[in-house]
Amino acid sequence: MSDSSKEFSIQKVSPAGNSRAQDHIAREDPLEIRVEGKSIAVVMRTPGHDRELAAGFLLSEGVISSPGEIFEISECPGNAQNPHEAGNLVEVMLMKGNSFDATALTRHVFSSSSCGICGKATIESVFGNFPGIEKPAGISPSQIATYPAKLLAAQEAFEKTGGLHASAIFDSKGEIIVLREDVGRHNALDKVIGWSLLEDRLPLSEHTLLLSGRISFELMQKALAAGIPAVAGISAPSSLAVEFARESGQTLIGFLRGETMNIYAGTPGD
Repeated sequence: MSDSSKEFSIQKVSPAGNSRAQDHIAREDPLEIRVEGKSIAVVMRTPGHDRELAAGFLLSEGVISSPGEIFEISECPGNAQNPHEAGNLVEVMLMKGNSFDATALTRHVFSSSSCGICGKATIESVFGNFPGIEKPAGISPSQIATYPAKLLAAQEAFEKTGGLHASAIFDSKGEIIVLREDVGRHNALDKVIGWSLLEDRLPLSEHTLLLSGRISFELMQKALAAGIPAVAGISAPSSLAVEFARESGQTLIGFLRGETMNIYAGTPGD
């Protein structure tokens, strides 16, 4: 796994005076995702867990629905002609017989680390690919209240850089089964979903997703693609995220800080 940060010499200014120091900055590099030799996206991400990122991206885009549809995911080692590609290209080969329509993709070919699908048409368009949640989340607010501290304790890169988003999947006992960090919120979620896909753990119908930042419509859509019934975030949700959660049957919790939280959709257990 590549280092998630780069070290820079900086000047620190404070009332006590100016000084030179070394600072760790969250790393951001481009990753090209190809399917069957066709480039479908370039995402700006923090290097590491790139196979999971590609798998999660393809699942949430509706290109695949199960790990059995993937023949191979390989990371390009680079070559003498294109040394800059080393580690920044993932090639996905699908099983024979799987159809792939690049025109059906909803994400722009270039996507920044902070923005994923910019302008998906309607909530209804998502439900054509992913069914709603039938079984409500059975997690209690008192248990959910313990999640932020567990997330922060497990965020190794954030402690070093202060500049990475995190997504974590908690099981029904309140334990983290997978956590991924990235400079992009969407990438961090794609990575945990991709891990779950490759580990054949989908759907995550008994799990809760915790996000370190604000909750957008697209993050709710990605969670639905993985069958996650409950999504909680440290920050605020968008209006479309709330509307989506209410339509999909997902529980949506925002401003999760200590024992306080706002429940925007769904009803957690007692």
